[in-house]
Amino acid sequence: MESAHSSALLAKHAGIEARIASENSRPAPDDTLLATLKKQKLKIKEALQRL
Repeated sequence: MESAHSSALLAKHAGIEARIASENSRPAPDDTLLATLKKQKLKIKEALQRL
């Protein structure tokens, strides 16, 4: 069970990272969106560390 959960968290983390990279590559990135995505990414990282 934990393996499936950690795999899901890793996939979610990678997806958020891709969204951050995509937003950063735009000519005028949305700073609010970037901050939100980074907070989500940090929460997932912390959840992975607790496993």
